[in-house]
Amino acid sequence: MIRLWRKWPHSPRDELGAPRVYPVAKTRNNLKVMFYVYILKLKNNRLYTGFTTNLKERIGQHKKGKVISTQNLRPLLLIHYECYIMEEDARRREKFLKTSDGKMFLNRQISAYLKKIGRYKDF
Repeated sequence: MIRLWRKWPHSPRDELGAPRVYPVAKTRNNLKVMFYVYILKLKNNRLYTGFTTNLKERIGQHKKGKVISTQNLRPLLLIHYECYIMEEDARRREKFLKTSDGKMFLNRQISAYLKKIGRYKDF
């Protein structure tokens, strides 16, 4: 008997029955959900690191004073953000950026801006 159709594999791993390498991103209303890690410069020139799925809405909440941790430190400015497909990656990145090693890494990554506002530390 001749097969008239064949399911073509997406990768050589599929032929072996192995799980896919890249998991599918979460969706809402048929749109892929992106996960953001963001850095805000607060009124006292300190940096705030946060996580969200809707960056525009979350920054609006910060600016309106609806976020308790930043409501007394306005005006604030979004100075950096990163976008991820997987929530676990974004949460891991946020957690790292809040550590001392993460702060040193961020200090080097956005050094030009930090020098401009007088917050750059040369390690």
